Amino acid sequence: MSNRFAGKVALVTGAANGIGRATALAFAVEGARVAILDRSEDSLRSTADAIRNAGGEVLVLACDVSHPQEVEVAVARVVERFGRLDCAFNNAGVENEAAPLHEIELEEWDRILGINLRGTFVCMKHEIAQMLRQGGGVVVNTSSGAGVRGVAGGASYSASKHAMIGMTKSAALDYAKRNIRVNCVLPGNIDTEMMDRFTDGDIQKAIDLEPVGRLGKPEEIAEAVLWMCSDLGAFVTGASIAVDGGWSL
Repeated sequence: MSNRFAGKVALVTGAANGIGRATALAFAVEGARVAILDRSEDSLRSTADAIRNAGGEVLVLACDVSHPQEVEVAVARVVERFGRLDCAFNNAGVENEAAPLHEIELEEWDRILGINLRGTFVCMKHEIAQMLRQGGGVVVNTSSGAGVRGVAGGASYSASKHAMIGMTKSAALDYAKRNIRVNCVLPGNIDTEMMDRFTDGDIQKAIDLEPVGRLGKPEEIAEAVLWMCSDLGAFVTGASIAVDGGWSL
């Protein structure tokens, strides 16, 4: 175990399970103090316990990223508790109900874009404002392989993830000279509860899409995120790094 994030503060949204949980724990194991956010504190109990059992310090915050005021308050509470914010992993997101584009209800479109894209924008807005005040930081957003290819039945989800890549690249240029880096990680088919829901429990369907013949692990995404946030990733900004077993090729 290294301490490459000793003295650092990390914020992770969508931290109750899957990729967010794995990344929050990885930050803690490597020395960071970690703020974990999800829609309810109860859903975060398992992640918080894992961090504490690993000897880490954690702040648990209920926050729905589709509600801008909750995001603003959450970021302020992180700074109030820890004094700064060095790394932000914007991972909160939802999948769509599969349907061809002409059958998508406007309310469903707005729900997906409101969480996946608008929610990430609001998080970045407040995270970066704090990073500017303190002189720098790193933001990583969770896009998807669906952000660089089309997905039948997934127009809303794919649109949100394509747009996130564009937003990330623009933000990277906005703050490149202000010591703030902004990148995306693009997971493929990962062994999470979301994937189980998306495949209606038939995980083999997702495995069959992967050139490497298996699902990815949340911990493999976490490793990529930590690398982008670390000093080893200091020359990387505006990047969209696929961790997808070749799915997006």
